Amino acid sequence: MLYPEMNEARNIMDLGGAWLFRLDDGKHSEGYADPAFFDEANLMAVPAAYNDLNEDPAFRSHCGWAYYKRSFTIPRTLASERLVLRFDAVTHYAKVYLDGELVAEHKGGFLPFEVDATGKIVPGRESELIVAVSNRIDHSTLPMGNEEGTAFFGSDNADVPSVIAAKAWRKPVNLPNFDFFNYAGIIRPVRLYTTPKEYIQDISITTEVSGNDGIVSFDVETSVPGRVSITIEDREGKTVAAGSDKLVIKDAHLWWPYPGDPYLYKATVMFGSDVYTLNVGIRTVEVNGTGFLINGKPFYFKGFGKHEDSAIHGRGFDFVLDVKDISMIHWMNANSFRTSHYPYAEEMYDLCDREGIVIIDETPAVGIGGTSEDIYKVGRFQEHHRAIIHDLIKRDRNHPSVVMWSMGNEPDVVTFPDSAYDYWHSLYEYTKTLDKQCRPVTFVCNQNNYERDRITREMDVVCINRYYGWYNLSGDMDAACYALNLELDFWEKICKPVILTEYGADTLPGFHLSVPEMFSEEFQTMYYDRINSELDKRSFIIGEHPWNFADFSTIQGPMRADGNRKGLLTRDRRPKAAAHYFRKRWGDIPSFGYKET
Repeated sequence: MLYPEMNEARNIMDLGGAWLFRLDDGKHSEGYADPAFFDEANLMAVPAAYNDLNEDPAFRSHCGWAYYKRSFTIPRTLASERLVLRFDAVTHYAKVYLDGELVAEHKGGFLPFEVDATGKIVPGRESELIVAVSNRIDHSTLPMGNEEGTAFFGSDNADVPSVIAAKAWRKPVNLPNFDFFNYAGIIRPVRLYTTPKEYIQDISITTEVSGNDGIVSFDVETSVPGRVSITIEDREGKTVAAGSDKLVIKDAHLWWPYPGDPYLYKATVMFGSDVYTLNVGIRTVEVNGTGFLINGKPFYFKGFGKHEDSAIHGRGFDFVLDVKDISMIHWMNANSFRTSHYPYAEEMYDLCDREGIVIIDETPAVGIGGTSEDIYKVGRFQEHHRAIIHDLIKRDRNHPSVVMWSMGNEPDVVTFPDSAYDYWHSLYEYTKTLDKQCRPVTFVCNQNNYERDRITREMDVVCINRYYGWYNLSGDMDAACYALNLELDFWEKICKPVILTEYGADTLPGFHLSVPEMFSEEFQTMYYDRINSELDKRSFIIGEHPWNFADFSTIQGPMRADGNRKGLLTRDRRPKAAAHYFRKRWGDIPSFGYKET
């Protein structure tokens, strides 16, 4: 699915702004509200999560359907064009009505979907758009909700009679099996775009390097058969290659991660009267032994787990914040991040292409587990998971910044090891078939019994989340480092590259102690220094991603005070002492060739 583009052949109309909005009142059939329902509506910003935009507590705690409505009119001059209504993300289930007609349904809150609205939207006549949104999470959704009555980091004291009675009495609630707030709504832009009646449907590119030359192969899908022509220009606007499918660029400039030069060429694809342009970065990615190679050189991941999270917007798209985050990533001398724990807005990937930031691209398959039964047999998420991986790769495959696919985060793979192995191994093989660039495939495992975990060791890159010294052996860094080294001895024998994709400590900004203890800025800095000292000794460790880039919102509970405080930055992007520590450390560690013997 191509990102909307305005050019000589295509137009875009932004449908964001103030929409009418109401939470479900329990009197409507699921996913439908007639226009009269909005007579008592609030105003709601689009794009944004709705949860923090009204002081009524129901907005924050809502579980179920919510409804958006707006009217619009497009110019009569577009009568000869194909019209497409596109939603970049609606969390988690959407039903779309145009003038009362159901025109689309979509499951999955972090990837785009669109409707060919030609003939449904009449230029020059007002159209009414209603979007129903469900934020329900359960064993059929990704991320996954808990159906057995316990939220993440919570305990319902299931054997207490009064608690059992209260659970049956209370209104429906979402019980996330993940540690971030379940922000919902129309969280990314809504646009109407046009194309000619005969148009370019999709473009897939692969890049290779042969000597000093770059080879760029194009697979272009069109609405009808016909001739496609392609030109590639360099930064100066000079045409360096032209053809119809496989183009060779002599003495090509390669795309290099920060602080190198992320060189981008401009490709223009023409089909009849339609035109589409996209950036092309020529680079190679491969795993060789315990090394991760970009353009044939061993790369070291310096970066973070991240979240799309900010005050007021929630998980809503915020380009200003994205630009600020890229600036802070550069400031800390980082070169990468993981899209924990869902695909991010496409605009962020474009920024990373331009700025040389490497991305591990992750699906929202977080929280698979936490049940007394075999979730791989009783869950209802399997086909949905495959569909998400397919759509993720189709959306993001052309970004040079994306160097690895992560199928999910912290699933339970040890309670039912045979089922877990069968599921993830088949998913790994499926993912491999989807990407012509053959990027490495992984998933990220939690703190588990790594000796019983049969599947993590089979990933192209082993990605582990470990909290020695925080959630276990809390505050005792001598014991934490001892335990970490015992585990690293195990992974060294696996002979795979390993990234520590999460490790960290909750830290209250401004809380200082002369003797480092938990929650102080001194402890967070000491914690990272002790863990990193152990990572530096191991040549097979190819990256460090502290958790988290910035503080973020979570469900309320006894384990969280105003959200998760593990950020190197505060939620409003002010650096804690640990951010300065990593700025110095990563400034001294090269992106390429670190740990080479």
